[in-house]
Amino acid sequence: MKTIIWGSRGSLPASSNARAQRKKIYAAIETAVKFKITKQSDIDNFIDEQLPFAVRGAYGVNTSCVEIREDDASLIFDAGTGLRDYGNALMKNNAGTGEFNIFISHPHWDHIQGFPFFLPAYIKGNKINIYGCHENINQAFRNQQQPLHFPVALEQMAADIEFVKLSEGREYDIAGFRITAMEQNHPGKSYGYRIERNGQKIVYSTDSEHTNEAPDAFLDFIRGADLLIFDSQYSLSDALYVKENWGHSSNMTGVELSLRAGVKKLCLFHTEPVDDDEKLDAILLQTRKYVALSDPSSRLQVDMAYEGLEITV
Repeated sequence: MKTIIWGSRGSLPASSNARAQRKKIYAAIETAVKFKITKQSDIDNFIDEQLPFAVRGAYGVNTSCVEIREDDASLIFDAGTGLRDYGNALMKNNAGTGEFNIFISHPHWDHIQGFPFFLPAYIKGNKINIYGCHENINQAFRNQQQPLHFPVALEQMAADIEFVKLSEGREYDIAGFRITAMEQNHPGKSYGYRIERNGQKIVYSTDSEHTNEAPDAFLDFIRGADLLIFDSQYSLSDALYVKENWGHSSNMTGVELSLRAGVKKLCLFHTEPVDDDEKLDAILLQTRKYVALSDPSSRLQVDMAYEGLEITV
């Protein structure tokens, strides 16, 4: 299975400005001078080998949207602003028609705000299934497209849009994937999803706070996962003290749980929108060092989610 990140920020889209871009350009040129880049043929190698990701790339600005794909089948998890880019990519590749399956962790605005801009929803003949465990999740989608907030009502979209209520703990077979939902600790409740196919397992777990209580049920839910996409919005100290009961977790907690459950790959997700690329680079480095200190023999791989990241398991 392949996972593609279309949006990874938490709470609201992150911002970028001219000052931030100038800082990146300055750092790149400063490093290029040290390496005495004189030939155009050396540029690609210099960018890939000498510049940190915070300079050569960007973690992105979009809120939660993750695609999980195998062969010609794909599922979407959450409809944050990243859903707009996903839809635009489909249209560009002449793949914007057919049936689409979207799973919603919870109806907070940053997880549904991309749907009004999802172009396949405006194409007659398309079928869009929106799955979730919350009661009346359809009302959240309708509310954000009321005339006071948006010029196009949900009912005016041309596609056939169906809302499907899921039950926690029950296994569903959807588009060739086995899907199981689990309730998580978040204001208003959120739900994580375990996705299985051909002996592989991916867990999408965002907007979930883990307390000092033994999370045995969650450990069982993620046990042996090939990939865990994990809410890492806060630092450990913020998650435990300053922002306790806000419904989010930390990178360190993600490592602890992954090591205990035998997870193979950990993807830090739902990152703080005020953290710039340099800060996220530092958090990723810190997290990888923590894995090595916690269990020197561990083969746990850690990535920081960014728009366009592809992870194959």
